[in-house]
Amino acid sequence: MASDTLADTEEIVHKPTQAAVESTNVWSFMQAYGIEDYDDLIERTTTDIEGVPASGVDWFWDELVDYLDIEFYEDYDAVRDDADGPQFTDWYPGGSINIAHNVLDRHAARDTERRNSVACLWEGEDGATRNVTYHELHRQSNQVANALRERGIEQGDTVGLYMPMVPEVISILYGCFKVGAIAVPIFSGFGVDATATRIEDSGSSVVFTADGFYRRGSELTLKDTLDEAIETVETDVSSVVVYERTGSDVPWVDGRDEPWTAAVETQADTFETVQLDSTDPSMLLYSSGTTGKPKGIVHTHAGVQMQCAKELHFGFDLKAGDRFFWVSDIGWMMGPWTLIGNHTFGGTVFMYEGAPDYPEPDRFWQMIDRHDLTHFGISPTAIRALRKQGDDWVTDHDLSSLRILGSTGEPWDPESWQWFYEKVGNEDCPIINISGGTEICGCFLMPMPTQPLKPCSLGGPGLGMDIDIVDSDGNSIVDTNERGYLVARDSCPSMTRSLWSGDERYLEEYWSTWDDVWDHGDWAQKDADGFWFLHGRADDALNIAGRKVGPAEVEGAAMDHEAVNQAAAVGVPDDTTGTAVALFVVTDDGETESDDLRNEVRELVGDELGKPFRPREVRFVDEFPVTQSGKIVRRAIQARHTGEDIGDLSSVENPDALDAIDRAR
Repeated sequence: MASDTLADTEEIVHKPTQAAVESTNVWSFMQAYGIEDYDDLIERTTTDIEGVPASGVDWFWDELVDYLDIEFYEDYDAVRDDADGPQFTDWYPGGSINIAHNVLDRHAARDTERRNSVACLWEGEDGATRNVTYHELHRQSNQVANALRERGIEQGDTVGLYMPMVPEVISILYGCFKVGAIAVPIFSGFGVDATATRIEDSGSSVVFTADGFYRRGSELTLKDTLDEAIETVETDVSSVVVYERTGSDVPWVDGRDEPWTAAVETQADTFETVQLDSTDPSMLLYSSGTTGKPKGIVHTHAGVQMQCAKELHFGFDLKAGDRFFWVSDIGWMMGPWTLIGNHTFGGTVFMYEGAPDYPEPDRFWQMIDRHDLTHFGISPTAIRALRKQGDDWVTDHDLSSLRILGSTGEPWDPESWQWFYEKVGNEDCPIINISGGTEICGCFLMPMPTQPLKPCSLGGPGLGMDIDIVDSDGNSIVDTNERGYLVARDSCPSMTRSLWSGDERYLEEYWSTWDDVWDHGDWAQKDADGFWFLHGRADDALNIAGRKVGPAEVEGAAMDHEAVNQAAAVGVPDDTTGTAVALFVVTDDGETESDDLRNEVRELVGDELGKPFRPREVRFVDEFPVTQSGKIVRRAIQARHTGEDIGDLSSVENPDALDAIDRAR
């Protein structure tokens, strides 16, 4: 069956040495609590075991507070209150906390060693660099907090962050936390409509932005896009604070717009961080919205603090002296996740402003070499594009500082995974391939650095995450290699507190398929060796002649052809099978797009998955429409190809790519 193609054919590639295993943070945790192996670890952190007091979800999330040295101002009364069901669980009720204290205040105190440690190492596309210490970040965050207070922002108010990736975005985020405001990060690549949607929905009266930023050697403006967005919303945006990055002249609205230098840098650099309830909101993050209007995800101070810290400490084995780089934007979940997780432990985050291939395709490899970065996270789509440029761009640089690689955003194909592992990680760094989402500001699935790895695998459930694969009736799938739906059977601290728009859509989106079970919407599979895999969104699954296959499986089979760099599979109506596969392909450089290649790809997919899944048509394009996180927007490809209503494109980073779909058609 098609479901067997990935799990059955892949062998274990990465096998950590015993010395490497015993050096990890997760191994230390296991030794401290008498946990023997990975399976025991997952069971102990998710299941109440009779006769074992140190077990279960509540035990784990309670124990983790002291183990990770997370500081509450006032202790909580209970780990959680789930009297209203898992849908509306209150975590750490009665407690008092603020993320800003844990990620910043305590590190910047006069009597700490971390005060003058580097919190952010930044490089601009133009090659400029900056080192920002915890002391400097603390002072500037206090100035932001005072500026917010001066503009009438109080606890529970929303503040927009429509900013490029510059260090000031960190002080804005933490300044919001300090006053108890709700930060609303907005992707810097969004156009007018998408930006307006998020400002209007959140009701942000204060927005931080910049004149612009650099991308592939050109200045891209932000301020004029924001101005147009504000003109279309009913929300009263009373203050726009503009950071000067490029120095370009920008439109100005007197009485509303203020330069960063006047609004922030003139403020006092002391501020007493507000003590907040554990369940008070910290951020309003918007989902990519590939299936409709973007959803406002509400994250609490205690919840997002615990989840991010847990994942960086255990999954990414964060240690003193590490330098962590995840290719992201502040408007994507991975931006705040990276900052909060690293800064909880006084770590150094590397931040880059520009394009991955400017001025040459080795920009990332140059920066890893130049700055001795230890962690590098990126989307599979970006790796496919870089792999297409050839190996020499990578091998010319010393990447030996790397310890751990990371990825998220979409399923891998084995060839690109292997390239990342071999060429970038030198067959030594584990690829911590994670999947969860904006809804939990973290991961449902996450391998541990102690585990062996198969290409494309996500290891298994994250610690303290009660995750399962179920059939259409909600029953756990027992047979290995049978595909099903990825679900959560319990809540976790960072799970969204409903949606900003209210409970109705929240319950319908996540809790309506089965009773008290979170339906994450992914198509998942566990193989005979216990490795978990994802095959894309369940609602993207192709039902061909009564048999289902995930788009990722078709795409992976197509990318087995040496000439194919990327692929996107969508379903199209068919008189015989009901649905047929239409496959769009990006070839490697130097390959000729021809009818012979089309036929070879069709036959290859048919050989690997079975004749019913052989693409009815194969079409060549230069690029795919993708979201800010690198996910291919198959819905848009399908709609453009079939002539259907394409719907909301606010999440698409490169809408011009859809023109190529028209030409291919």
